Amino acid sequence: MILIDYKDTRPIYEQIAERFKTLILKGVMQPDEQMPSVRSLAMELSINPNTIQKAYAELERQDFIYTVKGRGSFVSGNEELVERRKKEYVDQILKLVKEVLEIGMTKMEIVFEIENLQV
Repeated sequence: MILIDYKDTRPIYEQIAERFKTLILKGVMQPDEQMPSVRSLAMELSINPNTIQKAYAELERQDFIYTVKGRGSFVSGNEELVERRKKEYVDQILKLVKEVLEIGMTKMEIVFEIENLQV
């Protein structure tokens, strides 16, 4: 479920948080589903529990999960998160489109590239 890339320059907690975000946004993890316990995930990944706690704190700060005292962490409802993430991606795409238009690429060239995108 969670893999750590030790060649990645990002801190481990960021990699863990990003992987959980992806799983939540794709619907692999459902709203109100319980997250793995800090201790069990730390043992599974052979890393310090504080690293997992830091990843969970980041996920909670960004409203991807919520914590119930004494019960653990759970996935938040993800529809609003998906919409927010889509808007962020569209904003990034529009920024890039503006930049390529400024360097001389035409709208038709951009559309051609999008239509020929291999997914």
